[in-house]
Amino acid sequence: MSELNSSETITASTDDLERTYDDERKGAHQEEPVPPMADHGNDSSNYSDELQNIISSWNSHEHREHPYNLPRWRINATAVLLAMLAFLVPFSSAIMSPATGHIMEEFDSTSELLQAFVVSIFVLGNAFGPLVWAPLSEIYGRLYIYHGTNIAFVALTVGCALAPSLSALIALRFLAGLFGGTVLANGGASIADMMPPSKRGLFMGLFILGPVMGPALGPICGGFLSTAKGWRWVFWLVAIVGGFVAIIMGLITRETYAPVLLHRKLDRVRQHKGLPDGGLSVNQDTDTTVTWRTILWRGIVRPMKLLVRSPISALCAIYMAIAYGILNLLITSISIVYQASYGWSTNISGLAFIGLGCGTFCGTMIISTTSDRYGASVAARNGVEQRKPEYRLFLLPVGGLLLPAGLFIFGWTAQYTVHWIVPMIGEALTGVGIMIIFMSTTLYLIDSYTIYAASALAANGFMRSIGGGLLPLAGLTMYSNLGVGWGNSVLAFIALTIPPISLVLQRYGENLRKKYEP
Repeated sequence: MSELNSSETITASTDDLERTYDDERKGAHQEEPVPPMADHGNDSSNYSDELQNIISSWNSHEHREHPYNLPRWRINATAVLLAMLAFLVPFSSAIMSPATGHIMEEFDSTSELLQAFVVSIFVLGNAFGPLVWAPLSEIYGRLYIYHGTNIAFVALTVGCALAPSLSALIALRFLAGLFGGTVLANGGASIADMMPPSKRGLFMGLFILGPVMGPALGPICGGFLSTAKGWRWVFWLVAIVGGFVAIIMGLITRETYAPVLLHRKLDRVRQHKGLPDGGLSVNQDTDTTVTWRTILWRGIVRPMKLLVRSPISALCAIYMAIAYGILNLLITSISIVYQASYGWSTNISGLAFIGLGCGTFCGTMIISTTSDRYGASVAARNGVEQRKPEYRLFLLPVGGLLLPAGLFIFGWTAQYTVHWIVPMIGEALTGVGIMIIFMSTTLYLIDSYTIYAASALAANGFMRSIGGGLLPLAGLTMYSNLGVGWGNSVLAFIALTIPPISLVLQRYGENLRKKYEP
């Protein structure tokens, strides 16, 4: 990337960097003024119009190299691959859940805390990875980050399959989560790169289905596979599938981050015309000459600033931390509950997640088929063209009520060993609620932060994964001390804090978003 001449160097704070492309982030596709070019003679000045046309057509999404104008088949294929990856990462987190008893037996450990920790440590890795991968993707582009972290994820998963000790397995699981979490932060932003808000609903539904369906289906596969082939084969399965997806992504996917592509386009113009380096850098925030200190600063400080300074980001983070913590606690404990209450074996207990899986699928279909349609109808009724991000939140209170309702049903019917189909119905209601929360919140953040969606999702993902990694550690102990009924009631009472938050976002979200915009 070209460097600015010393006379044109801008000393910018992090706040200044974050305001780059502010007009595009607000959805006002106005013409970006061309930076002043150094006077290198008539030849240089003659190219000003060409640069102006490139930037103008780019910001209006008319340029043929803009990600919106990728071939439809490539957009569809990329979205499907991202959804597969988003499914695989949480799938690999949960697939070992039914096998934890075999793992603890092989490594001669009886600690309930370690039994839960070996599952949840992967989610803690998901919390910290996006803090680096998200800003790196906004500097160097999404593509290189995906390829590098995919390879590392597969290699570390192979290491888990070969782990010689429990401590080695825990360490490798954390690192696999660290590298595997890339798609959870960048995937939604990549989809937003390729299509306008009016067309994102279905693809985002497919993408967000992965992080919820993965934990639901993982234990089903893990229960049968670990019983038939041993617990190490659950990791071999993940490594094989992950390697396949990484290869296909390497063949099909292309860069989708518009500012980086624009930089590369201007660089090619400069090199073709023989222009000097100065005057063509239109966005310092994607300057690839920045130091690692700057990268880490952006990666850690920007998401944390969003959490601290933006009430919208903070409320969404709390929302998701509660929902994801409850989801992961259920993942670590559902099979154990069915084994204890209904006497199910290890392989059969994986089928207990069918209820949760059906619920998450139904929740996805509800949001996917209604979100875009509802936004379009409200915008048409109000006589406006641009859809407000708050339109994405119309079902959020419903999801906030279904989550605790499902927990109450699951907990008390399992406590009194009512027919197993009834607690599964409770799981299904919980799954519908969690899916509505996930999809509504993620779509809302993407539409609100647009060009910095990756950093917004990284901030949200950090809090979500912290909740998802720590809350399950209390699950088995809580059930042992309180029983399944009161244990799930505690979770339900915590979840009842969500509906008031959703009402605040619906009523005051637009004002808060505009007042505290980054």
